[in-house]
Amino acid sequence: MSCAASDVRANPDLLLRALEQDAHTQERRERRGHLKIFFGYAAGVGKTYAMLQAAHAAKRRGVDVVAGYIEPHERPETARLSRGIERIPHMSIEHNGIELAEFDLDAALARAPRLILVDELAHTNAPGCRHEKRYQDVEELLRAGIDVYTTVNVQHIESLNDMVASITGVVVRERIPDRVFDDADQVELVDIEPEDLLERLKAGLVYRAAQADRAQRNFFSIENLTALREIALRRCADRTGRLADAARVLGNRDYYTSERILVCLSPAPTNPRIVRAAARLSKAFHGELVALFVESPRTQTMDEDERARLSSNSALAEQLGAQVETVYGDDIAFQIAEFARLSGISKIVMGRTGEAHGLHHALFGRKSLVERLIAIAPNLDIYIIPDQPAPARRGHDRQAASGPHLPSRRDMLLTLGLSAIATAVGTAFRGLGFADSSIISLYILTALLTAVTTTGRVCTIVSSILSVVLYNFCFVTPLFSFDSYDRSYLVTFAIMFATAMVAAELTARLTDNARASAKNAFRTRVLLETNQLLQRAQGPQARARVAMSQLVKLLRLDVVFYPADGDLLGEPLYESAGAEDHRTSLFTEYERAVATWTFNNNKHAGASTHTLPEAQCLYLAVRAGNEVFGVVGIDLKGRVLEAFEHSIVLSIVGECALALESDKAAREREEAAVLAKNEQLRANLLRSIGHDLRTPLTAISGSAAVLRDGGEKLEDAKRLELADAIYNDSLWLIDTVENLLAITRIEDGDMQLNLTSELMDEVIAAALSHVARESHGHRVTITHTDEILLVKIDVHLIMQVLTNLITNAFKYTPKGSTVTIGARREGSSVVVEVADDGPGVSDRDKPRVFDRFFIAEGPRPVDSHRSFGLGLSLCRSIIEAHGGIIEVADNKPHGAVFRFTLPAEEIEIHE
Repeated sequence: MSCAASDVRANPDLLLRALEQDAHTQERRERRGHLKIFFGYAAGVGKTYAMLQAAHAAKRRGVDVVAGYIEPHERPETARLSRGIERIPHMSIEHNGIELAEFDLDAALARAPRLILVDELAHTNAPGCRHEKRYQDVEELLRAGIDVYTTVNVQHIESLNDMVASITGVVVRERIPDRVFDDADQVELVDIEPEDLLERLKAGLVYRAAQADRAQRNFFSIENLTALREIALRRCADRTGRLADAARVLGNRDYYTSERILVCLSPAPTNPRIVRAAARLSKAFHGELVALFVESPRTQTMDEDERARLSSNSALAEQLGAQVETVYGDDIAFQIAEFARLSGISKIVMGRTGEAHGLHHALFGRKSLVERLIAIAPNLDIYIIPDQPAPARRGHDRQAASGPHLPSRRDMLLTLGLSAIATAVGTAFRGLGFADSSIISLYILTALLTAVTTTGRVCTIVSSILSVVLYNFCFVTPLFSFDSYDRSYLVTFAIMFATAMVAAELTARLTDNARASAKNAFRTRVLLETNQLLQRAQGPQARARVAMSQLVKLLRLDVVFYPADGDLLGEPLYESAGAEDHRTSLFTEYERAVATWTFNNNKHAGASTHTLPEAQCLYLAVRAGNEVFGVVGIDLKGRVLEAFEHSIVLSIVGECALALESDKAAREREEAAVLAKNEQLRANLLRSIGHDLRTPLTAISGSAAVLRDGGEKLEDAKRLELADAIYNDSLWLIDTVENLLAITRIEDGDMQLNLTSELMDEVIAAALSHVARESHGHRVTITHTDEILLVKIDVHLIMQVLTNLITNAFKYTPKGSTVTIGARREGSSVVVEVADDGPGVSDRDKPRVFDRFFIAEGPRPVDSHRSFGLGLSLCRSIIEAHGGIIEVADNKPHGAVFRFTLPAEEIEIHE
């Protein structure tokens, strides 16, 4: 045994999933507040008292403690312990003429204590509060980083509701999802003996005398309390066991095989009981819960009540931690079995409501859903939960779940019209001498046409009955009577009715399948189109527009999109589903506030949810992981999204989030590349400064030392030579510093052009005056034109460009070379050239000569003599800032020409 145990290795998939979950939980808890639940099995066990004792202990440790809401039980011990703790005033809400005191969530968030006490976690808030349930208030407090102490009883846990109801006979309406209990950082069981609790009840320490007597006769019996205490103890033990199992997996000491449990969703009123039973089973097996709804042709004929129940059951499954999935198919048993096979389901939980039903089943003796599922998937564990409704309501529920739907007036008129046409045509056939079989076939065809052109089965049944009745009345002797001389016609009528019903039923099924297939094909096409269009769209706004248009196409409802702008929401985008524009009603302050709440909390809110349900739109966070890129609002107009619709909507929103995430990643990569390039440039600049500044500084300090120490002994020519060297090196340093400062201003985006109108000839003359001392041994020629060249420039920056170009020409050409400077008008530009007859620039270096830090190779490289390779790069930045271009070309017969353009300014002559 010990040897075998030592060889057990953790399942890699399970370990990875546990590690990811642990990392996610750790990350979540680092930024969230901590939740401690004081858990009991009944009122009066001392949960609030224990919470207040813990609050006083925390306060003695220096923790900032505030009482957000303490239920006024009028118990002396509780009231005494409440003293000394700061209270947040309750929010007063009027409902049906009654003033209700509710927990003020906004005041608590504004006060932002370290620890807050919120009694009665399962409480249902009054209409007008932000959330429907108090546990949602607590979740928002936790997301804000506030620790919470709260209380709850075992009967308020969702998955245990049916079990508690079966024991006590009381259905508790106020419930919390199991995840709230399971995700709590700490659960403290407050436990006393049932006998002691009954003594407290009799002593008036729980309820007043009259209320206590009534409670003891009903809920507070020794049997009920003992059973509830056992359930509470077991629930705490299960939670502790799961925590130990998770720690064991992470510690690689042991592992268990993860079960995947499937529960079937339906619009049946008893389906919540099945879902809760499956949730309890998944917790008992430490497994994953998957809720599956099979959309069949009958789904299209569900009424609003059934759709609402289905949506409620789906939401319940999500609350209990289930992963909700939807598939489509006519054969429900086959779809369940196939989904289970492909998804690795090990156990299936379903109710005993799958009895065979419908005419098709009755005629052919079809098995029930459970029987067919067992036959298709014999290796699956199938748990059947008794879910029959109460006898008093059984007929009503069965009719609601599977009864026929009343046809529309159009369908009934069409049915009657087709039957009348068939009778008229049959009369014509009889007059032409056709056999009775032709008339019978005509009525069967009428039933088929009715099945194709109407909705539901009622019109098909009516058409089949009318076919028999009309044939008997109009074409069987004696005519215009329901009597028949030949008793064999009774068999004919029966066969005719059965044939018409079966054919019409099959046709109706095919029609329903075709309609459902077309609908699902459309939805699938929308989803595929979304992915393709999002890939082609450029930029966040274009991608948001794609998602909005696809949602409008899918739902035929107006859609708004609030893009994220840092930590706030930007201006909303709007996409209308029709010709009318409803943005005025959708862009209200209240709607934006709901969208902002969704953005800040990364949760769904608005219409059809339990958070701010008064909103006109359903708001969904466009999120990838924990990052929200925006909020989508769908104007539901009072309807509830179907399960499959909701799944498609979430898929489109998810695709949009992934596209926006890729946009952000691309921007971050670009920024990282620019940052890396800038860092490299700074590194190159520092290396150049360290090397190239040393030479002129050494020359200056050396010449200055010679003049200081032996200046009197030197000849005048020598002293003048040293002074010139110091002056020239100083000028070079000044020019270098100016270039560096200009480069810094350009990189920081701080370079502002001070544009003035200047004569180009005067600018050239001023630039030459700055470099006159460096022109020894060079001939400078200026070419003039008769045209007045007026340009609007930043004269200081353009002079810096000319100074750099002319200085380069002096430095990198031999003495005796000619430097030619000229300007001319070409179209709407002024072209300035600085040409020399030196060695020129090689073809290999021309494409890179204006790059920053580029230093060409060769004996006389351009822009490299005591240079950082910044001068020509700075020239390009300045000229481009003026809207011009700069380039280098060959001079004929040899040399280089640096040419740049500036926008010309028109001269207005007033006579």
